[in-house]
Amino acid sequence: MTHASSLRPSRPLLLVLVGALAALLSGCGVNNIPTYEQSAKAAWAEIQNQYKRRADLIGNLVETVKGFAEQEKSVLTQVTEARAKAVSVQIPPDILTNPAAMKQFQDAQNTLGGALRQLMVTVERYPDIKSGANFTQLQSQLEGTENRIAIARRDYIDAVRVYNTELTTYPGIWWKSFLYKDKQPMASFEATPEETKAPKVDFGTEKK
Repeated sequence: MTHASSLRPSRPLLLVLVGALAALLSGCGVNNIPTYEQSAKAAWAEIQNQYKRRADLIGNLVETVKGFAEQEKSVLTQVTEARAKAVSVQIPPDILTNPAAMKQFQDAQNTLGGALRQLMVTVERYPDIKSGANFTQLQSQLEGTENRIAIARRDYIDAVRVYNTELTTYPGIWWKSFLYKDKQPMASFEATPEETKAPKVDFGTEKK
């Protein structure tokens, strides 16, 4: 009995061994996949927040510029319809691993962005609207939101790249096979050249 007890590792030694094993596994990247996944999901949540903010601001902007001349009403209609479509796009739970759903979402947002830029260009022909306090405030808020959208998109693209790379390279590919078999590559979207650097979106208010 005494001999068997002497062969059994002591509790402090077991704790040391467990700690060493945990450190070894951590150093081998066992936690990389869930860590990178959470980073990508957080980046995606920020994109959604900024797009929602833009949609809210556009609704207020449309109300502000309804004094357009009759021939400009088509521009307002385009913005209103694009906003309605972007807001109504159904986001499935698996959108981050569903390239088709991601493309549909991004296409709607890109269409809205294009309509918004056309609206801001058109407003340049109406000094009374452009100089109004409400419009000026909304324009400033939209410019800031467009910049934040571009940054959020860039951060998401980078986070997805890191996550997807981990799933398909060693040692991440081993951990996926052993521990994270349900993890799938995430869908991304193409970044414009402006989104690969710190952006500065301007609707024409900067002095030339």
